[in-house]
Amino acid sequence: MRVITGSARGRKLKEPAGMDIRPTTDMVKETVFNIIQFDIEGRRVLDLFAGTGQIGIEALSRGAGHVTFVDSSNEALKIVRENLKITGFADRATVICGNALGFLKSCEKFDIIYIDPPYQENLYEPVLSSIKLFDILKDNGIIICESTYGTPMPELFEPYKKEKERRYGKIGITIYRKEL
Repeated sequence: MRVITGSARGRKLKEPAGMDIRPTTDMVKETVFNIIQFDIEGRRVLDLFAGTGQIGIEALSRGAGHVTFVDSSNEALKIVRENLKITGFADRATVICGNALGFLKSCEKFDIIYIDPPYQENLYEPVLSSIKLFDILKDNGIIICESTYGTPMPELFEPYKKEKERRYGKIGITIYRKEL
């Protein structure tokens, strides 16, 4: 696992040993960042269900202003902190141990939200509903959901729009945007 491009390009990131973390493949990560490449610079990003933190770290490497990493696993967040230290991004990051749905009830607004929950837990609907209910996505903001391909992703209503759905092997990526 490595940072693909940007200021930390090529840095190897720590991976979990024997944990139930499923790191995003380089192909999927690169494709996602190609889609949002002009929307990252200086933005506030939420890496929800952070795992190793590689998505948020990639965003920081590509110029994100700040990334908040949220995961319920202390072991996963230990790896996130180590990876932030390796890449030198700790000063532009917040690491929070907690339940994702609980976090969404009282957090600041974000420009980009990356959602990659454990696939079997069916959290897409409640997480997306909470994002809309608590209005934590800024105008013109982007939500990216990583799922098993074929998982039906919820429709969101105005001002949210499902913009793209893509397949990358067994992985599905769904992009939503909050329009003005």
